[in-house]
Amino acid sequence: MTNHPITPRLGTLGAYSCGCGADLPDLMSAELHASETNQCTACLGSAEQPVLPGLAPGILPGLSAGLMRSCTACAATGRRKEQIVWELAHAEAEQVITLGLVRGVVAEFGGPFRLSEIADTVRSGLGLPPGRLPVGPRVRDLLLRLQAAGEITMLSAPDELLDGADVVLYRDPQWARTSSL
Repeated sequence: MTNHPITPRLGTLGAYSCGCGADLPDLMSAELHASETNQCTACLGSAEQPVLPGLAPGILPGLSAGLMRSCTACAATGRRKEQIVWELAHAEAEQVITLGLVRGVVAEFGGPFRLSEIADTVRSGLGLPPGRLPVGPRVRDLLLRLQAAGEITMLSAPDELLDGADVVLYRDPQWARTSSL
């Protein structure tokens, strides 16, 4: 089996190199090559993704490997099969975990609540074992929609500043209702 490490080509923004020598002049060709070689098309087989989308170590001066995280698209395996399974699980979570469901769970909390509390309540309410569906990410996305609609407000300060104040990380944010749901 040929080794296919796909990495950003140094000094050429948007171009990639592969260990097999394939010419990958842009992201689309790199993703296609990753797919053809059964690698995750999100992380290009590296099992890591940049915290800042579209960037990778080596592309911009000063961007360190500390700004990388485990790839969420393939569960940090770098493989295409796991990526497809994860994408199907996300699609199923979108069907099962609705805005109305999360809104109803939030309404049951009398005071401030954390993302993990809402996700755990949704998971147990649906009878899902841990790892069955990406409950946490789906619930987070729906809580952010409720926040954007003004129904809840975030109480947490960021846990980490990744790029000054422009990119922040919340590990288990806390919200409170701003209106009756």
